[in-house]
Amino acid sequence: MLRIHFTDADLTRTRIGTAPDPLWEICMSLHRFQTRQGRWAHADWFRATRTRLHAKGFSRTLSTFLLPLVPRAAYFPDFLTPVEAAEGLDSGLDAVLNTPTRRVLHEVSLLDRTSGAPDWAPRLAEPDLRKELVRALRTYHDIAIAPYGDRMQARLDAERATQARAVLSSGAEGILRSLGPALRWRRPVLSATYPKERDLYLGGRGLLLIPSYFCWGTPVTFHSATLDPVLLYPLSQEPHPSALPEDLGSGAPLAALLGRTRACVLRAVTSGATTGELARAAGVSASSASQHTAALRRAGLLTTHRNAASVLHTLTPLGAALLRGGYSAGQGTSGER
Repeated sequence: MLRIHFTDADLTRTRIGTAPDPLWEICMSLHRFQTRQGRWAHADWFRATRTRLHAKGFSRTLSTFLLPLVPRAAYFPDFLTPVEAAEGLDSGLDAVLNTPTRRVLHEVSLLDRTSGAPDWAPRLAEPDLRKELVRALRTYHDIAIAPYGDRMQARLDAERATQARAVLSSGAEGILRSLGPALRWRRPVLSATYPKERDLYLGGRGLLLIPSYFCWGTPVTFHSATLDPVLLYPLSQEPHPSALPEDLGSGAPLAALLGRTRACVLRAVTSGATTGELARAAGVSASSASQHTAALRRAGLLTTHRNAASVLHTLTPLGAALLRGGYSAGQGTSGER
């Protein structure tokens, strides 16, 4: 069991990441290759990525270099997921490359004691092998993570919209109460199932919550209590735009959708909105708004997440692209009102 202990100061310093963390997502996606648990949620990704890795000649590097460093176990090295990665992949990889030698050796030794490290792992303290690791992480990201960037960002935006409403209604504790079934908030402790018994005292430093697309089941935090506290937690496995209709390229489904009311609904959902809010924005009844959101959802333009007693609608990457493309209420072609 993991128990994270908050003070009042920690509650005021709790925040949520604004974008997918590329190095955390790399590590969590590597876990998806090591277990069937949760694979159904990423089945399309798993098949397509495995094919691309093979086509790029990267399968051996994956199995002999990356997977041994990130076992799906109680520990993998903290230096592989530096806080600098929140600023982007380049910043994160620079931090990995510049990790102090002593820290690399310590964390590799810890990996060896807890899960078993490959024989070559201590050589990561040497610049040449660390550069090779950074190149491998970048290549893997390009193959396995980058093609899903828009989808991951859309999921995270939906999560942030949900949590923003939790803050407005209940403050920071509202966030901690709505992190999903894997986490339980009983003031002043946030607890979760964990591979071992652990207490993390924030001590006024606050907590960075990082919703993760590839994390499954158990939240993850740094092993070292001296690092800035973070908690990676799995996004809820709600329906999301992982499989869009194959005939969208023809334009026919979009033409059927782009009437005045649905265009208004689509614009109103930009920052996240409940069905009632969409009804008021479009000037229609709640039941009519539900019908419009259902049609937009079937076309892959928005996604719906349950938020307490209501539901929250947010844009998918396709819906956002449609709005960016200049569509407006006056461009509807279906004539629906």
